[in-house]
Amino acid sequence: MEAIAPRLFVAGPPPRLVGGRDRQTGRIVFPLPDAPSRFEPLELPPEGRIWSWTVQRFRPKSPPYAGPEAFAPFALGYVELGDMLIVEGRLSGFAFDSLRVGLPCRTVLEPFAGRLAYAFAPVEAS
Repeated sequence: MEAIAPRLFVAGPPPRLVGGRDRQTGRIVFPLPDAPSRFEPLELPPEGRIWSWTVQRFRPKSPPYAGPEAFAPFALGYVELGDMLIVEGRLSGFAFDSLRVGLPCRTVLEPFAGRLAYAFAPVEAS
């Protein structure tokens, strides 16, 4: 399956998002900008913690929403990956009523709109 965008992640295992480190300042960004002379690719940590979250419970208006007609509520969050940066993404596999700031999660790859996209899922207990 084709990735939803180029250079967004490496499949792993474990899957990792690909950010960029500014060659002059050391600042880390996501996604990797298309500026190879300024940013070097950097694989981000595969696990993090939920920093903030929300649940989208109704279908957004169209346009701009171009998702499937059969809408299902979904969780979306900001995830702090180590001490590197905070990334926005879908939260997959969490019960909505269990979502809390600080919950550990991991990067996963899932089909979305006919392509492969990243999301964040619960870390399995050992």
